[in-house]
Amino acid sequence: MQLNELLKRYKSGKVSEEELLRHLRLDHLETLEGRFAYDLARDARAGFPEAILALRKAPDDIARILTTVLQKKDRVFVTRLDPEKMERVSALAKKEGLSEKEYDLAYHESSGLLVAKRKKAKARNLGCCVGIVAGGTSDIPVAEEAQIVCEESGLRTIMACDVGVAGLHRLFLPLKKMIDEDADVLIVVAGMEGALPSVVKGLVDVPVIGVPTSVGYGYMAGQSALISMLNSCVPGLVVTNIDNGFGAAAAAFIICSRISKRRRKR
Repeated sequence: MQLNELLKRYKSGKVSEEELLRHLRLDHLETLEGRFAYDLARDARAGFPEAILALRKAPDDIARILTTVLQKKDRVFVTRLDPEKMERVSALAKKEGLSEKEYDLAYHESSGLLVAKRKKAKARNLGCCVGIVAGGTSDIPVAEEAQIVCEESGLRTIMACDVGVAGLHRLFLPLKKMIDEDADVLIVVAGMEGALPSVVKGLVDVPVIGVPTSVGYGYMAGQSALISMLNSCVPGLVVTNIDNGFGAAAAAFIICSRISKRRRKR
């Protein structure tokens, strides 16, 4: 049972205080044979749900985590999932009980992102907009990871691709569109020397999240882009780790959640 549903039942008298406390003590983790402990309450406590990182996980374990967690959660993200492993996960998940009638496994191959959710899951709408800028075409998979996670989390997105600093004139029109549509946060994805987030932050008055990528001729698979962004002379730029589109989307969601909350209070 999700935390908000549990609290509603307690408020209406359908759940006793003793049962409420038991759930709060025990139901915040979903464990399986000592191999994983999924944090069911992370979104309520920290603002964004836990994801399943597929790297070095066996398809059997991923499928079992999905089927176990989806008994209590409406939606689960699986990141860094390669196509070959996805085929195995999908087949195993169906055997474990994730029927196509009740569940949807939406796999995005270019970004390696799987969104597993109940078909009856309610769509969210925070009333906020995130602009996503990809410096080059090779940066698109990381940008798409951020875009999909944002949209699945209830944020509207505007994407602009191949607008890096090598042809800076390409940036102005899509950036103007994002400003005109009152984007609340911008995510800027770039490899090579990683200069694009600094340029963008120098032109806008909203939070900018820079995402360095392991793309191009940069030093040590993205380290030069990371160091460049961290050394930005533009105040207000925040930076994720290399290729972390998911983390950028999570940060954008938390910022937008606070904005949405303030707007509702007005």
